[in-house]
Amino acid sequence: MSACNAKAPEGAEAEGLETPTGKDGVSTAPLLDKIGSVNFPITTTSPRAQAYFNQAITLSYGFNHAEAARSFREAARLDPSCGICWWGVALVHGPNINKEMAPEDVPLAWEALGRATELRANESELEQALIDALDHRYSEDGDDRAAMDLDYAEVMADVAAEYPEDVHVQSLYAEAIMDTYPWDYWDDDGNPRARTPALVRALESVIAADPNHPGALHLYIHLMERFSPKLAEPAADRLGDLVPVAGHLVHMPSHIYLRVGRYHDAVIANEQAALADEDYISQCNAQGFYPAAYYPHNIHFLWYSAMMEGRLDLSVSSALKLREKVPLDMARQMGGIQVYLAVPAYTYVRFGMWQEALAIEEPPSGLIIATYMRHYARGMAFASLGNVQRATGELAAMNDIVAQGRFRAQMARQGDLGDQLASIAALLVKARIARADGSRDGEIEHLLQAVATQDSLPYAEPPHWHFPTRQALGAAYLAAGKPELAAAAFTEDLEYFPANGWSLQGLAEAQRALGIPSEETQAAAANAWRHSDIAPIAGSS
Repeated sequence: MSACNAKAPEGAEAEGLETPTGKDGVSTAPLLDKIGSVNFPITTTSPRAQAYFNQAITLSYGFNHAEAARSFREAARLDPSCGICWWGVALVHGPNINKEMAPEDVPLAWEALGRATELRANESELEQALIDALDHRYSEDGDDRAAMDLDYAEVMADVAAEYPEDVHVQSLYAEAIMDTYPWDYWDDDGNPRARTPALVRALESVIAADPNHPGALHLYIHLMERFSPKLAEPAADRLGDLVPVAGHLVHMPSHIYLRVGRYHDAVIANEQAALADEDYISQCNAQGFYPAAYYPHNIHFLWYSAMMEGRLDLSVSSALKLREKVPLDMARQMGGIQVYLAVPAYTYVRFGMWQEALAIEEPPSGLIIATYMRHYARGMAFASLGNVQRATGELAAMNDIVAQGRFRAQMARQGDLGDQLASIAALLVKARIARADGSRDGEIEHLLQAVATQDSLPYAEPPHWHFPTRQALGAAYLAAGKPELAAAAFTEDLEYFPANGWSLQGLAEAQRALGIPSEETQAAAANAWRHSDIAPIAGSS
């Protein structure tokens, strides 16, 4: 059954239509199949309007804001007196933790809020409070975004205090807080920022009252994934099956699974999420930010999880698929998305596929990141094959791109991230050249620098760099006859990437070299590689 199959909500038959239609007889928005069971009661006499509102709020919980807006508008069309329906339209045109408010959204949000305000008298006290709160989030010109976001969060705190038992209000309040400092809920030592305790209380209160609330589970995963992923593991286990049509919600558990070492579960979650989004995008003709960003994110996550699991074929196929899904015009403008074009090169390096790395075609003009990472993969390949001269040439090309400021310029929105990624790539090529020259000490020195640089990267899932460089460091220590240092490197890597086979295999070999073989480590390594289609690798290729 397709994602866009229209269905009549219970009691809707009295309204006379099985498929919602506009004045021209064409459906203005689909009622999605497998949308879950969220119920956010509103003031309306139209069961169909209520069904569309429930669908819209569910879609907003899954960050599909464009489809949510379409459903909120359909609810408003079905019940022209519904002010809270227009509140919903205004809500989803605002900012979120993954996207700043776009200039084109400002008039749309302002107009929708105006219509909600005009119909405010028709609404319940709670609905009026939500409409009034949103008035603090927007202005006609959209200026002072940060101040308005903070003002909105403070007003939503009052609404949440007035309606402590309402799980939707508490979830909306939590998201309002998160939007004021996205992805910065803890300091680098894991201590909460000033507003984080209130955020934790709000989300945990919702989950205690409604353990299957998709909005709260989604936000709680994001809140806890960096420093306390185990706390959100029960949330991850529940969320994946709640809204099968919402690919992003199906995907979200993998943010926790990757952090707790459940790589196979992360693979499964993203395979299912990609299928859900492919069905939705094709059947519903979805366009805009969601299919351009969230759908490829599923494939990106699948690729990374498959590599951690040692699944070469799935890693390669996912990498090639991801590259195909990236619009080149968008990639030229957004460095964060252009990185997707480099994942085949990353994959070939990860698995030591040197001939494939050398065969990578030169990217089209204007794709600086993809071009740089092609040089990186070729430099690694040439050095691994013993051709130091050609490897040095690739490194020189990389240095030219950085010296001209082209790499940083293409990732200007990400601050120092571009410089950091370029540095890691260059250090890895230098390390591989040093190895080819017979200098294990030189290799280790460059790898130590790469590890330090990777440790300074901002948090992201999947991580910004395509593999943990400590694994390469551990492998270099092993090859240099320093098993004690190798064991330390692999153990440190396992603290952040639990149960990964690359470091478990390396640790097992280091322990054998030290004369203290561990059956427990060997069994854990064998278990970690059980889904792999290659022989176990100690650290890196």
